[in-house]
Amino acid sequence: MSVTAAKGFTAAGIAAGIKQNGNPDLALVVNTGPRRAAAGVFTSNRVKAAPVIWSQQVLADGELTAVVLNSGGANACTGPKGFQDTHATAEKVAEVLSAQGADVGAGEVAVASTGLIGILLPMDKLLPGVEKAAAELSEHGGEKAAIAIKTTDTVHKTSVVTKDGANGGWTVGGMAKGAGMLAPGLATMLVVLTTDADVDAEGLDSALRGATRVTFDRVDSDGCMSTNDTVLLLASGASGVTPAQDAFTEAVREVCDDLARQLIGDAEGASKDIRIEVVNAATEDDAVEVGRSIARNNLLKCAIHGEDPNWGRVLSAIGTTGAAFEPDELNVAINGVWVCKNGSVGEDRDLVDMRYREVTVTADLAAGTESAVIWANDLTADYVHENSAYSS
Repeated sequence: MSVTAAKGFTAAGIAAGIKQNGNPDLALVVNTGPRRAAAGVFTSNRVKAAPVIWSQQVLADGELTAVVLNSGGANACTGPKGFQDTHATAEKVAEVLSAQGADVGAGEVAVASTGLIGILLPMDKLLPGVEKAAAELSEHGGEKAAIAIKTTDTVHKTSVVTKDGANGGWTVGGMAKGAGMLAPGLATMLVVLTTDADVDAEGLDSALRGATRVTFDRVDSDGCMSTNDTVLLLASGASGVTPAQDAFTEAVREVCDDLARQLIGDAEGASKDIRIEVVNAATEDDAVEVGRSIARNNLLKCAIHGEDPNWGRVLSAIGTTGAAFEPDELNVAINGVWVCKNGSVGEDRDLVDMRYREVTVTADLAAGTESAVIWANDLTADYVHENSAYSS
């Protein structure tokens, strides 16, 4: 049930005509309370889409009533008109929800968009679409909302975690889109998370930042950072339960981790999911830097696509970083076979079985006790085709 698994939320997903192919392209998620706390994490790209700028502003007070999301157009690099369109979208959501008795202002509505950069949205279709979506809001509308935010995604992505406690149960649910332009800070994604736990904005912000740091920020499909990345967490408080902060953060992390894995599994053209584990680093930052360098090595990604355990490409990627290590102490394993030991030839590379979807690369820096995991995928001809032909 995605974003409607938690009590206190309704959602809808409809075809507004933004996409030329007629597929669903507009989603609406509404928090019916009693609490309307919210937090968000956004792209660190200096070129930010109008909806990102708008949503960052409206989140300043830590409250949201609704999120409206569209696929079929990013509304990025569209100048003042693009920002005006974002404002008009939020105003329309506020208008239709207020007509339903919710008394919502535009400043309580976050906006998120995904699709091609540099093209204005068809507001003559989007605004009537908001009315249609509002009319279809349902406690069972989470799946339709998740479908409506897809672009090149082949499947919609949802996740739910429910926890039981002495004072009762509570839930965290979520939906995500993303299949390309996946790189840290954040990966190209729109994510909406909901919870019926009674948590204030400060608690939501802490949990969300802690969770995204080790999940979405460690997905690196193709080294390309988007202009539109948006991850929102809304709390309705409808369960009446206030969980311990650590327990709540862990539940949010579980949902984010599940969604992040789904993003990698659906990455454009991918045939392999690559788990890159960096161990025995001097610092966590070193481990993350090395993991990202390995994830972005196109020669290695091509080798893995060809099921070639070419560990030399792993070492060359490590060598481009500023991490602490000694070259003659590096060890590399591929799918559990230590093909490189002490910076040189290790076990027989023919022992490596790479027939299956998931490939694990372990890089041992022999410099400390810290570790990190980065998820990536292989580089295929299908990826090249998709990104030379895609325009939607």
